Amino acid sequence: MAYSELIKNFDRIRDYMREFYLYGFKSRNEYTRKSARSYDDERRRVESWLGAYMAFRQTPEGKNVFLSIDSRASRHNPLYAAWKTRSFTDGDITLHFILFDILHDPDTALTLMELSRRVDAYLSEFREPKVFDESTIRKKLKEYAEEGLILREKRGKAVLYRRAADRPLPDADLLDFFSEAASCGVIGSFLLDKKGPHEDAFAFKHHYIASAMDSEITCALLTALTEKRSVTLRIIRYRSSRIKERGAVPLRLRISVQSGRQYLLAYLPAEDRIVSIRTDRILSVRPEEICEAFDRHRQTLDRMLPHVWGISMPPSADQPLERIAFTVVCTEAEPHIHQRLEREKRCGTVERISACSSRFSAEVYDPMELLPWVRTFLCRIAHFECTSPGVESRFQADLERMYRMYGVEGGEAE
Repeated sequence: MAYSELIKNFDRIRDYMREFYLYGFKSRNEYTRKSARSYDDERRRVESWLGAYMAFRQTPEGKNVFLSIDSRASRHNPLYAAWKTRSFTDGDITLHFILFDILHDPDTALTLMELSRRVDAYLSEFREPKVFDESTIRKKLKEYAEEGLILREKRGKAVLYRRAADRPLPDADLLDFFSEAASCGVIGSFLLDKKGPHEDAFAFKHHYIASAMDSEITCALLTALTEKRSVTLRIIRYRSSRIKERGAVPLRLRISVQSGRQYLLAYLPAEDRIVSIRTDRILSVRPEEICEAFDRHRQTLDRMLPHVWGISMPPSADQPLERIAFTVVCTEAEPHIHQRLEREKRCGTVERISACSSRFSAEVYDPMELLPWVRTFLCRIAHFECTSPGVESRFQADLERMYRMYGVEGGEAE
Protein backbone atom coordinates (compact mmCIF):
# COMPACT_ATOMS: atom_id res chain seq x y z
CA MET A 1 0.00 0.00 0.00
CA ALA A 2 1.27 3.48 -0.87
CA TYR A 3 2.62 5.60 1.98
CA SER A 4 0.41 8.52 3.09
CA GLU A 5 1.53 11.44 5.26
CA LEU A 6 -2.02 12.06 6.54
CA ILE A 7 -2.84 11.09 10.13
CA LYS A 8 -5.75 8.85 11.08
CA ASN A 9 -4.80 8.03 14.68
CA PHE A 10 -3.23 10.96 16.53
CA ASP A 11 -2.58 8.91 19.68
CA ARG A 12 -0.13 6.80 17.71
CA ILE A 13 1.65 9.89 16.35
CA ARG A 14 1.81 11.35 19.85
CA ASP A 15 3.37 8.13 21.11
CA TYR A 16 6.02 8.05 18.36
CA MET A 17 6.84 11.74 18.77
CA ARG A 18 7.44 11.38 22.50
CA GLU A 19 9.24 8.04 22.17
CA PHE A 20 11.76 9.17 19.56
CA TYR A 21 11.95 12.94 19.21
CA LEU A 22 11.02 14.53 22.55
CA TYR A 23 12.07 12.24 25.40
CA GLY A 24 13.34 8.92 24.10
CA PHE A 25 15.88 9.55 21.33
CA LYS A 26 15.71 5.84 20.58
CA SER A 27 17.20 4.20 17.56
CA ARG A 28 15.26 2.00 15.17
CA ASN A 29 16.68 -1.17 16.75
CA GLU A 30 15.71 -0.10 20.30
CA TYR A 31 12.01 0.21 19.49
CA THR A 32 10.44 -3.21 20.04
CA ARG A 33 6.77 -2.36 20.63
CA LYS A 34 6.03 -2.34 16.88
CA SER A 35 7.61 -3.80 13.78
CA ALA A 36 10.53 -2.12 12.04
CA ARG A 37 8.27 -1.40 9.07
CA SER A 38 5.75 0.40 11.32
CA TYR A 39 8.59 2.48 12.75
CA ASP A 40 9.76 3.44 9.25
CA ASP A 41 6.23 4.40 8.16
CA GLU A 42 5.66 6.63 11.17
CA ARG A 43 9.12 8.18 10.87
CA ARG A 44 8.50 9.11 7.23
CA ARG A 45 5.12 10.53 8.15
CA VAL A 46 6.64 12.77 10.82
CA GLU A 47 9.49 13.78 8.52
CA SER A 48 6.98 14.90 5.87
CA TRP A 49 6.00 17.87 8.04
CA LEU A 50 8.97 18.20 10.39
CA GLY A 51 11.85 17.46 8.01
CA ALA A 52 13.32 20.97 8.26
CA TYR A 53 13.67 20.58 12.04
CA MET A 54 15.09 17.08 12.22
CA ALA A 55 18.70 16.07 12.85
CA PHE A 56 20.48 12.87 13.81
CA ARG A 57 23.57 11.57 15.54
CA GLN A 58 25.31 8.27 15.01
CA THR A 59 25.89 6.21 18.16
CA PRO A 60 27.28 2.68 18.70
CA GLU A 61 23.65 1.51 19.09
CA GLY A 62 22.58 3.05 15.79
CA LYS A 63 21.24 6.25 14.28
CA ASN A 64 19.25 8.45 16.70
CA VAL A 65 16.91 11.03 15.18
CA PHE A 66 15.88 14.12 17.17
CA LEU A 67 14.39 17.59 16.75
CA SER A 68 16.71 20.57 16.40
CA ILE A 69 14.87 23.90 16.56
CA ASP A 70 16.41 27.37 16.80
CA SER A 71 13.85 29.72 18.36
CA ARG A 72 15.65 32.67 16.79
CA ALA A 73 14.79 31.38 13.33
CA SER A 74 11.47 29.66 14.08
CA ARG A 75 9.13 31.75 16.22
CA HIS A 76 6.17 29.38 15.95
CA ASN A 77 5.84 25.87 17.33
CA PRO A 78 6.46 23.45 14.43
CA LEU A 79 4.71 20.60 16.29
CA TYR A 80 1.35 22.25 15.60
CA ALA A 81 1.69 20.86 12.08
CA ALA A 82 0.69 17.47 13.49
CA TRP A 83 -2.76 18.79 14.39
CA LYS A 84 -3.20 20.21 10.89
CA THR A 85 -2.43 16.97 9.08
CA ARG A 86 -5.54 14.93 9.81
CA SER A 87 -7.08 12.72 7.13
CA PHE A 88 -10.73 12.52 6.06
CA THR A 89 -12.70 10.08 3.96
CA ASP A 90 -13.97 11.25 0.58
CA GLY A 91 -17.51 11.21 1.96
CA ASP A 92 -16.58 13.31 5.03
CA ILE A 93 -14.92 16.07 3.07
CA THR A 94 -17.59 16.08 0.33
CA LEU A 95 -20.49 16.35 2.77
CA HIS A 96 -18.64 19.02 4.77
CA PHE A 97 -18.38 21.47 1.89
CA ILE A 98 -21.87 20.73 0.56
CA LEU A 99 -23.55 21.40 3.93
CA PHE A 100 -21.70 24.65 4.52
CA ASP A 101 -22.35 25.80 0.98
CA ILE A 102 -26.09 25.19 1.43
CA LEU A 103 -26.03 26.93 4.83
CA HIS A 104 -23.63 29.71 3.79
CA ASP A 105 -26.14 32.37 4.91
CA PRO A 106 -26.52 32.34 8.74
CA ASP A 107 -30.18 33.40 8.27
CA THR A 108 -30.96 30.21 6.34
CA ALA A 109 -32.55 27.58 8.61
CA LEU A 110 -33.55 24.17 7.19
CA THR A 111 -34.92 20.92 8.54
CA LEU A 112 -33.10 17.62 8.13
CA MET A 113 -35.47 16.59 5.34
CA GLU A 114 -34.95 19.87 3.47
CA LEU A 115 -31.19 19.55 3.81
CA SER A 116 -31.28 15.97 2.53
CA ARG A 117 -33.23 17.05 -0.55
CA ARG A 118 -30.82 19.90 -1.26
CA VAL A 119 -27.82 17.60 -0.85
CA ASP A 120 -29.36 15.18 -3.38
CA ALA A 121 -30.05 18.07 -5.78
CA TYR A 122 -26.50 19.34 -5.28
CA LEU A 123 -25.03 15.97 -6.25
CA SER A 124 -27.44 15.21 -9.11
CA GLU A 125 -25.31 17.21 -11.56
CA PHE A 126 -22.43 14.76 -11.23
CA ARG A 127 -22.06 11.72 -13.47
CA GLU A 128 -21.46 9.28 -10.59
CA PRO A 129 -22.72 11.12 -7.52
CA LYS A 130 -22.15 10.01 -3.93
CA VAL A 131 -25.26 9.15 -1.95
CA PHE A 132 -25.83 10.31 1.64
CA ASP A 133 -28.82 9.05 3.63
CA GLU A 134 -30.58 11.07 6.32
CA SER A 135 -28.85 9.14 9.11
CA THR A 136 -25.40 10.13 7.83
CA ILE A 137 -26.41 13.78 7.45
CA ARG A 138 -28.00 13.79 10.92
CA LYS A 139 -24.80 12.45 12.51
CA LYS A 140 -22.69 15.04 10.69
CA LEU A 141 -25.01 17.88 11.79
CA LYS A 142 -24.91 16.61 15.38
CA GLU A 143 -21.10 16.58 15.28
CA TYR A 144 -20.99 20.17 13.98
CA ALA A 145 -23.59 21.29 16.54
CA GLU A 146 -21.41 19.91 19.36
CA GLU A 147 -18.47 21.87 17.93
CA GLY A 148 -20.55 25.08 17.74
CA LEU A 149 -20.36 25.32 13.94
CA ILE A 150 -24.07 24.57 13.46
CA LEU A 151 -26.95 25.89 15.59
CA ARG A 152 -30.07 23.82 16.29
CA GLU A 153 -33.41 25.37 17.10
CA LYS A 154 -36.82 23.81 17.61
CA ARG A 155 -39.96 25.26 16.04
CA GLY A 156 -42.90 23.19 17.14
CA LYS A 157 -41.98 19.59 16.36
CA ALA A 158 -39.46 20.53 13.66
CA VAL A 159 -35.74 20.91 14.33
CA LEU A 160 -34.02 23.54 12.17
CA TYR A 161 -30.33 23.80 11.45
CA ARG A 162 -28.47 26.99 10.63
CA ARG A 163 -24.84 27.97 10.31
CA ALA A 164 -23.35 29.82 13.28
CA ALA A 165 -22.45 33.41 12.48
CA ASP A 166 -18.77 34.20 11.95
CA ARG A 167 -17.02 36.02 14.77
CA PRO A 168 -14.26 38.61 14.38
CA LEU A 169 -10.77 37.19 14.91
CA PRO A 170 -8.55 38.56 17.69
CA ASP A 171 -5.61 40.78 16.80
CA ALA A 172 -2.65 38.96 15.23
CA ASP A 173 -0.27 40.10 17.99
CA LEU A 174 -2.54 38.55 20.61
CA LEU A 175 -2.71 35.29 18.66
CA ASP A 176 1.08 35.32 18.20
CA PHE A 177 1.57 35.38 21.97
CA PHE A 178 -1.29 33.03 22.87
CA SER A 179 -0.24 30.36 20.37
CA GLU A 180 3.26 30.08 21.85
CA ALA A 181 2.76 30.84 25.55
CA ALA A 182 -0.65 29.43 26.55
CA SER A 183 -1.96 25.95 27.20
CA CYS A 184 -3.82 24.68 24.12
CA GLY A 185 -1.92 27.25 22.08
CA VAL A 186 -2.72 25.19 18.99
CA ILE A 187 -6.12 26.91 18.99
CA GLY A 188 -4.36 30.25 18.57
CA SER A 189 -2.24 28.73 15.80
CA PHE A 190 -5.34 27.66 13.86
CA LEU A 191 -6.82 31.16 14.19
CA LEU A 192 -3.50 32.71 13.22
CA ASP A 193 -3.57 30.79 9.94
CA LYS A 194 -6.71 32.71 8.98
CA LYS A 195 -5.01 36.08 9.48
CA GLY A 196 -2.65 35.63 6.56
CA PRO A 197 1.01 36.75 6.37
CA HIS A 198 2.07 39.31 8.97
CA GLU A 199 5.19 40.36 10.85
CA ASP A 200 5.77 38.31 14.01
CA ALA A 201 5.60 40.42 17.15
CA PHE A 202 7.34 38.06 19.59
CA ALA A 203 10.46 35.95 19.90
CA PHE A 204 11.01 33.56 22.81
CA LYS A 205 14.32 32.93 24.52
CA HIS A 206 12.96 29.81 26.23
CA HIS A 207 10.45 28.29 23.85
CA TYR A 208 8.84 25.17 25.30
CA ILE A 209 7.17 23.32 22.45
CA ALA A 210 6.61 19.76 23.72
CA SER A 211 3.27 20.61 25.36
CA ALA A 212 1.77 20.92 21.86
CA MET A 213 1.51 17.13 21.76
CA ASP A 214 -0.70 17.19 24.88
CA SER A 215 -3.16 19.80 23.58
CA GLU A 216 -6.09 17.38 23.30
CA ILE A 217 -5.49 16.08 26.84
CA THR A 218 -5.10 19.61 28.22
CA CYS A 219 -8.32 20.75 26.54
CA ALA A 220 -10.26 17.80 28.00
CA LEU A 221 -8.86 18.49 31.49
CA LEU A 222 -9.68 22.21 31.31
CA THR A 223 -13.21 21.38 30.16
CA ALA A 224 -13.71 18.96 33.07
CA LEU A 225 -12.23 21.50 35.49
CA THR A 226 -14.57 24.23 34.25
CA GLU A 227 -17.59 21.93 34.54
CA LYS A 228 -16.42 20.66 37.97
CA ARG A 229 -16.56 17.13 36.60
CA SER A 230 -14.81 13.93 37.64
CA VAL A 231 -12.78 12.07 35.02
CA THR A 232 -11.19 8.69 34.42
CA LEU A 233 -7.54 8.97 33.38
CA ARG A 234 -5.48 6.40 31.52
CA ILE A 235 -1.89 6.94 32.68
CA ILE A 236 1.26 5.27 31.38
CA ARG A 237 4.47 4.59 33.26
CA TYR A 238 7.22 4.93 30.67
CA ARG A 239 9.80 2.81 32.45
CA SER A 240 7.52 -0.20 32.68
CA SER A 241 5.06 0.71 29.88
CA ARG A 242 2.24 -0.18 32.27
CA ILE A 243 -1.08 1.58 31.75
CA LYS A 244 -3.39 2.22 34.70
CA GLU A 245 -6.83 3.80 34.98
CA ARG A 246 -7.44 6.23 37.84
CA GLY A 247 -10.50 8.19 38.84
CA ALA A 248 -9.71 11.85 39.54
CA VAL A 249 -11.19 15.30 40.05
CA PRO A 250 -9.11 17.89 38.11
CA LEU A 251 -8.47 20.96 40.28
CA ARG A 252 -5.70 22.99 38.61
CA LEU A 253 -3.12 22.89 35.84
CA ARG A 254 0.40 24.13 36.56
CA ILE A 255 3.21 24.82 34.07
CA SER A 256 6.87 24.60 35.06
CA VAL A 257 8.80 27.76 34.22
CA GLN A 258 11.99 25.67 34.18
CA SER A 259 11.02 22.87 31.80
CA GLY A 260 7.70 23.93 30.30
CA ARG A 261 6.12 20.66 31.46
CA GLN A 262 2.46 20.73 32.42
CA TYR A 263 1.13 19.08 35.56
CA LEU A 264 -2.41 18.25 36.59
CA LEU A 265 -3.23 18.77 40.27
CA ALA A 266 -6.12 16.43 40.98
CA TYR A 267 -7.96 14.83 43.88
CA LEU A 268 -7.94 11.02 43.81
CA PRO A 269 -11.03 9.62 45.59
CA ALA A 270 -9.50 6.14 45.87
CA GLU A 271 -6.53 7.52 47.83
CA ASP A 272 -8.30 10.49 49.45
CA ARG A 273 -5.45 12.84 48.57
CA ILE A 274 -4.36 15.48 46.06
CA VAL A 275 -1.55 14.50 43.68
CA SER A 276 0.29 15.95 40.69
CA ILE A 277 0.36 14.09 37.35
CA ARG A 278 2.39 15.03 34.29
CA THR A 279 0.01 15.61 31.39
CA ASP A 280 2.39 13.93 28.93
CA ARG A 281 1.81 10.69 30.84
CA ILE A 282 -1.97 10.88 30.42
CA LEU A 283 -3.14 8.85 27.43
CA SER A 284 -6.83 9.71 27.58
CA VAL A 285 -9.43 11.60 29.62
CA ARG A 286 -12.97 10.23 29.96
CA PRO A 287 -15.49 12.66 31.52
CA GLU A 288 -17.67 11.32 34.33
CA GLU A 289 -20.29 12.78 36.68
CA ILE A 290 -20.30 16.26 38.22
CA CYS A 291 -18.32 16.24 41.47
CA GLU A 292 -20.44 17.76 44.25
CA ALA A 293 -17.39 18.18 46.50
CA PHE A 294 -15.33 20.02 43.86
CA ASP A 295 -15.35 23.38 45.71
CA ARG A 296 -14.24 21.72 48.95
CA HIS A 297 -11.31 19.95 47.26
CA ARG A 298 -10.35 23.16 45.45
CA GLN A 299 -10.31 25.10 48.73
CA THR A 300 -8.12 22.41 50.29
CA LEU A 301 -5.68 22.72 47.39
CA ASP A 302 -5.64 26.52 47.66
CA ARG A 303 -4.67 26.22 51.33
CA MET A 304 -1.81 23.89 50.42
CA LEU A 305 -0.34 25.78 47.44
CA PRO A 306 1.31 28.60 49.48
CA HIS A 307 3.56 25.88 50.95
CA VAL A 308 4.29 23.92 47.75
CA TRP A 309 7.54 24.86 46.00
CA GLY A 310 7.20 22.71 42.89
CA ILE A 311 4.83 19.83 42.20
CA SER A 312 5.45 17.52 45.19
CA MET A 313 2.13 17.25 47.05
CA PRO A 314 1.89 16.03 50.69
CA PRO A 315 -0.37 13.11 51.70
CA SER A 316 -2.70 15.61 53.38
CA ALA A 317 -3.05 19.33 54.06
CA ASP A 318 -2.41 18.60 57.77
CA GLN A 319 1.16 17.40 57.22
CA PRO A 320 3.60 19.47 59.34
CA LEU A 321 5.57 22.13 57.50
CA GLU A 322 9.37 22.21 57.34
CA ARG A 323 11.34 25.44 57.48
CA ILE A 324 14.31 26.00 55.18
CA ALA A 325 16.52 29.11 55.17
CA PHE A 326 19.89 30.26 53.87
CA THR A 327 21.92 33.47 53.75
CA VAL A 328 23.82 34.61 50.68
CA VAL A 329 26.58 37.20 50.54
CA CYS A 330 27.67 39.44 47.69
CA THR A 331 29.57 42.67 47.06
CA GLU A 332 28.03 46.11 46.78
CA ALA A 333 28.63 45.91 43.04
CA GLU A 334 26.36 42.83 42.76
CA PRO A 335 22.80 44.00 43.45
CA HIS A 336 21.53 41.42 40.97
CA ILE A 337 22.00 38.68 43.59
CA HIS A 338 19.30 40.13 45.83
CA GLN A 339 17.15 40.88 42.79
CA ARG A 340 17.40 37.27 41.69
CA LEU A 341 16.28 36.06 45.12
CA GLU A 342 13.28 38.37 44.96
CA ARG A 343 12.44 37.22 41.44
CA GLU A 344 12.75 33.49 42.14
CA LYS A 345 11.49 33.22 45.73
CA ARG A 346 8.07 31.76 44.80
CA CYS A 347 6.35 30.95 48.11
CA GLY A 348 9.33 32.07 50.22
CA THR A 349 10.31 35.44 51.67
CA VAL A 350 13.53 37.44 51.20
CA GLU A 351 15.00 39.75 53.84
CA ARG A 352 17.76 42.26 53.12
CA ILE A 353 20.17 41.91 56.05
CA SER A 354 22.79 44.37 54.81
CA ALA A 355 24.10 45.86 51.59
CA CYS A 356 26.12 42.67 51.10
CA SER A 357 23.84 39.91 52.44
CA SER A 358 20.26 38.65 52.05
CA ARG A 359 18.33 35.87 53.73
CA PHE A 360 15.78 33.56 52.11
CA SER A 361 13.33 31.48 54.15
CA ALA A 362 10.26 29.39 53.42
CA GLU A 363 7.88 26.98 55.13
CA VAL A 364 7.08 24.12 52.79
CA TYR A 365 5.83 20.53 52.83
CA ASP A 366 8.83 19.16 50.93
CA PRO A 367 12.06 21.16 51.41
CA MET A 368 14.00 18.63 49.30
CA GLU A 369 12.41 20.24 46.22
CA LEU A 370 14.35 23.46 46.92
CA LEU A 371 17.83 21.92 46.95
CA PRO A 372 18.50 22.11 43.16
CA TRP A 373 17.67 25.82 43.28
CA VAL A 374 19.61 26.40 46.52
CA ARG A 375 22.71 24.76 45.02
CA THR A 376 22.84 27.47 42.33
CA PHE A 377 23.94 29.85 45.13
CA LEU A 378 26.61 27.52 46.58
CA CYS A 379 29.55 29.88 46.16
CA ARG A 380 27.69 32.60 48.07
CA ILE A 381 25.90 30.70 50.85
CA ALA A 382 27.19 31.76 54.26
CA HIS A 383 24.61 29.91 56.37
CA PHE A 384 22.12 27.10 55.67
CA GLU A 385 19.56 25.48 57.95
CA CYS A 386 16.52 23.25 57.66
CA THR A 387 14.23 21.62 60.21
CA SER A 388 14.41 18.39 58.18
CA PRO A 389 17.63 16.51 59.15
CA GLY A 390 17.57 14.64 55.85
CA VAL A 391 17.71 17.85 53.83
CA GLU A 392 20.62 19.24 55.90
CA SER A 393 22.52 15.96 55.48
CA ARG A 394 21.91 15.99 51.73
CA PHE A 395 23.10 19.58 51.46
CA GLN A 396 26.27 18.77 53.43
CA ALA A 397 26.90 15.70 51.28
CA ASP A 398 26.57 17.82 48.14
CA LEU A 399 29.19 20.21 49.48
CA GLU A 400 31.61 17.43 50.30
CA ARG A 401 31.12 15.88 46.87
CA MET A 402 31.88 19.23 45.26
CA TYR A 403 35.05 19.59 47.36
CA ARG A 404 36.24 16.12 46.27
CA MET A 405 35.40 16.89 42.64
CA TYR A 406 37.61 19.98 42.63
CA GLY A 407 40.28 18.46 44.90
CA VAL A 408 40.11 21.09 47.64
CA GLU A 409 40.02 20.83 51.41
CA GLY A 410 36.45 20.89 52.62
CA GLY A 411 34.75 21.52 55.88
CA GLU A 412 31.29 21.46 57.33
CA ALA A 413 28.94 24.21 56.22
CA GLU A 414 27.65 26.53 58.89
